[in-house]
Amino acid sequence: MNGLWFMFAMLLASALFARADQEAVNLKDLVEGARQWALENFDTNQLDALPAVDGQLVRQFFQNAQQRFQGDYVVNLAVLKPAAHVVLPLLASRAETQPYAAWLTAQLDYFDVADEIQITVPPPTADTNRPPPVVANPSPQKERELWVRKVAGRPWPAAAKNYVRRLKPVFAAQTVPPELVWLAEVESAFDPSARSPAGAAGLFQLMPDTAKRFGLSLRPRDERFQPGPSATASAQYLKQLHDRFGDWRLALAAYNAGAGTVQKLLDHHPTRSYDDIAGQLPAETQLYVPRVEAVLRLREGVNLEQLAVPRS
Repeated sequence: MNGLWFMFAMLLASALFARADQEAVNLKDLVEGARQWALENFDTNQLDALPAVDGQLVRQFFQNAQQRFQGDYVVNLAVLKPAAHVVLPLLASRAETQPYAAWLTAQLDYFDVADEIQITVPPPTADTNRPPPVVANPSPQKERELWVRKVAGRPWPAAAKNYVRRLKPVFAAQTVPPELVWLAEVESAFDPSARSPAGAAGLFQLMPDTAKRFGLSLRPRDERFQPGPSATASAQYLKQLHDRFGDWRLALAAYNAGAGTVQKLLDHHPTRSYDDIAGQLPAETQLYVPRVEAVLRLREGVNLEQLAVPRS
């Protein structure tokens, strides 16, 4: 276990140096930063079920993943790939932490695609007198092509058979294209127990404030973990976002990054096109939108532009 600890700590420490001009941090700072982030972002009682060393590894990974998901460059997610495969079996080893394992399982594709970008996108020319240049984000079209190849031929998630037919009418009842039920494959791999370290939960990974806004109760029983109510709230949220932005790509970007984030970029770059702002969205969102597109194309044979809104 000591060897695993050392390897993991080095992976996470090196991941913090994506930019040459970042300040150096030592292992003590890394551990303390992870502890503080964990206290502020999720219920550490569940991680207490893990052995102490494993719990520290998980907290550090969650902290670094959150930083990278909210960062500017999708290629920086690639460094999380080896660490994710160390953390996943730790989370899966205890019933209390399995909801986080379900969430992480649904995230692995992001790290794979970022790794492919790192390999296939040529780095910019370096100037020896300056810090190493940052690898630019791929174009939205390039990302769409990467995701189509990534999911090609993939079978249905086993749990999807229990939910797709049942939840499509829920989406249609909210005048939202029923095909968007496949959002649950991207969000949670159709595992209703999934919980993210940022606080999202359920098939459609609703944050607490969003869930309450659309009428879900969090106590004494969290309705985000109930497929029917969570699907209704997710569909209502998607409808609200589409009504606001008039475009499914922008609506999906807002579902992932927040409507305020998308609106600020649209205001700054006077446009109504997702492609015009994609490169300035958080790294996770840049990969999330084309991932949803690729899944819809695979599962339903439709593009976002072809989605028909059901009659009320």
